[in-house]
Amino acid sequence: MRQTLFAPLTIAGISHHTASVPEIEEFRFTDEDVFLTEAREWFKGVALLQTCNRVEVIVHGEPDILAEFLKSRGRSRFRLYQDQEALSHLLELAAGIDSLIIGEDQILGQLRRTLTKSEELGVASPILTLCINKAIHTGSEVRRRTGINNGAISVGSAAVLLAEEQLHTLEGKRILILGSGEMGVLVTQALAAKQLSAIYVANRTLDRARVLAHKIDGTAVPMDDLYRYLALSDVVICCTAAPHPVIRANDVREAMKGRTWPLDGVVKPVIIVDIAQPRDVEEEVGKIDGVCLFTIDDLRQVNDATSQLRREAATHARLFLEEELDQFIKLYNRRAADETLATLHTWAETVRVRERDRAFARLQGYDDHAHEIVEDLTRALTRKLLADVTMSIRFCAERGEIALAEELVSAITRGEGLCSRK
Repeated sequence: MRQTLFAPLTIAGISHHTASVPEIEEFRFTDEDVFLTEAREWFKGVALLQTCNRVEVIVHGEPDILAEFLKSRGRSRFRLYQDQEALSHLLELAAGIDSLIIGEDQILGQLRRTLTKSEELGVASPILTLCINKAIHTGSEVRRRTGINNGAISVGSAAVLLAEEQLHTLEGKRILILGSGEMGVLVTQALAAKQLSAIYVANRTLDRARVLAHKIDGTAVPMDDLYRYLALSDVVICCTAAPHPVIRANDVREAMKGRTWPLDGVVKPVIIVDIAQPRDVEEEVGKIDGVCLFTIDDLRQVNDATSQLRREAATHARLFLEEELDQFIKLYNRRAADETLATLHTWAETVRVRERDRAFARLQGYDDHAHEIVEDLTRALTRKLLADVTMSIRFCAERGEIALAEELVSAITRGEGLCSRK
């Protein structure tokens, strides 16, 4: 039986396992800065992980308070992970075991950015920083030990495979990539070996589109010409970070008129794969004649066809994570004990300063050197007197003995006796 955590940690999550793309999109927080700033008033620390197929709210706080906070923000469909289960979930996230594409590496970068965002806003507690950094380190180690990411595909490359499966080949095809961020880069990497006729890159910032297009010998196109190039393309892969749909049904209907064979009136089909979150493409687009619209939900079949070896590696990864969890709990509890130790050391510093000042008052007429000696002496005595009890409290924390650690502090700072223990 594992030890109790010395401080509460809770994760509220929604992911591709239990929710559809629209449900994840509805749960998403469009203004992360505002969300994190508001959440910091409720919790000692908070972080927000949002990817194309999950939203995870990680807090240094209690589960009932997190549930109340999320419900006050209109969110009700989520799963809560508490304490040890939260630590385990965080490790599985970082290891890629819980990802849509088993073993994918993107999650490590996403966790780093999540922590950086919280630290920049000043909402990351030491406990939260420890947890995310530990998860990232463990996720990297899992990949090194098990090879779970060998042959793994990213969401971007899965989108390319899906398009290739629909057309049987991408050779000689024209591809339009909408978005030049991290996901856009992954898509272009997956297209590098394909014998394409043309690659177009559209982005809100044309200069960024040019940078990505240059890497792949493609063509950067302005967003104003988006529908013109959509009509020229066989496949459109959408992966912007826009907070609203970029491709709209009415404009697509108009663009599709340019894909109609003049003699028989048959519309030449176009495949649109929307891997953005929130979605780039209005749902109504999928009902337009000649348009085959796919979303994140459709990528599961690509993963199922390519992940058997990674599933086997995931079994070995879980065994490693199970061992690592015990060390994680000890590390977590040692750090969590810092708050209790802070109470002890604050009390000790108050006593030290009081007695030092009394000594200074009796040393009238002595020089500054004598005052420095008294200062150094009182600091040294305080450190030595607290050394053993500090170690004892840390040991209590490692074992999850919260009550005993608090009793030790109370016995010293308030003269309260320890409870009798069998």
